[in-house]
Amino acid sequence: MTEGVNYEVLWNALTHPAIATDAQGMIVAFNPAAEQFFSVSARSMRGRSIVEFAPEGSRLATLIEQARQEGISLSERDIDVHWADTETRLAHVQISAISDLDDCQALLIIMQHGSIAEKMNRSLAHRGAARSVTGMAAALSHEIKNPLAAISGAAQLLQMSVPDGEVELCELIQEESSRIQRLVERMEHFTDSRPIDMHPVNLHDALQLTRRAAQVGFGARVTFVENYDPSLPPTSGDRDQLAQAFQNLLKNASEAVGEGGIITLKTAYRPGVRLAGINTDERRSLPLEVTISDNGPGIPDDFAPFIFEPFVTSKASGAGLGLALVSKIIADHGGIIECDTDVGRTTFRMLLPVHKELKS
Repeated sequence: MTEGVNYEVLWNALTHPAIATDAQGMIVAFNPAAEQFFSVSARSMRGRSIVEFAPEGSRLATLIEQARQEGISLSERDIDVHWADTETRLAHVQISAISDLDDCQALLIIMQHGSIAEKMNRSLAHRGAARSVTGMAAALSHEIKNPLAAISGAAQLLQMSVPDGEVELCELIQEESSRIQRLVERMEHFTDSRPIDMHPVNLHDALQLTRRAAQVGFGARVTFVENYDPSLPPTSGDRDQLAQAFQNLLKNASEAVGEGGIITLKTAYRPGVRLAGINTDERRSLPLEVTISDNGPGIPDDFAPFIFEPFVTSKASGAGLGLALVSKIIADHGGIIECDTDVGRTTFRMLLPVHKELKS
């Protein structure tokens, strides 16, 4: 029944990244899905050691060695995988000893992208958190801003009549009132529930606009690297809002890397990712990928799972609203955002839909 089967065609048709190694752990095959997953070519991978892909001491290296020694198949979920300088990706991994070859120590390694359903659930949780901030911001705007103005005005009047030794206390009242006022104003960004007036947006225009502004401001001492897919189609949305999201990410990255750091802006077309709609059977395709990466120290482990939630911050003077706003903007544009972080690397990845003209 296998006569005439072209196994190369089957290998190339696999939708999951797959790597085959010989008995010495050298890569002998690297399918197109793996090329896309790691952004490298099969030609450049053949003949290289799997050790580069699974460094000694990693969980993946342990599984590979176990499969090779025992001649069995193993699988494990949620393993961090990467190749050389590429960013770490979460994947489900299956490793099989190829017993029908002369040397059963040869291995087949198949990977499946970390569950997109888990990413969607996190995205929906971020939207819920943003909605809670929306209600809180509306209440604070009404209940706090007016009293704050009165407190600040009273402090100014007192400052004119109090002894010199108490002027500093009046100034402190005004400064703290102003700080709370600014916090409330930042939260008011969440109260705008008007639908976005959708237009085609060139993501490269939004990214370059943000990068130029950053270079003459908070990112003046940072090196920016741009790696854009020139054929990327437009997304739907509001360019200014998307630029605001990118600006928040670039500002965080600039603060993380400090002087001499490197921030990389990259776009790519990644077909295959679909987002299920809420209360509908529609599935929206999200092939437009925007990544903003930095070589800073990484996000602390105890903060990483919660960074898109409001009021979560590792900064002494931060309010913890910047990333929550980014999450809201991306969600309002029908997309999702995720973060991969490790020591010396943090990558924010946004997936967005392609703009479609409405039929008249």
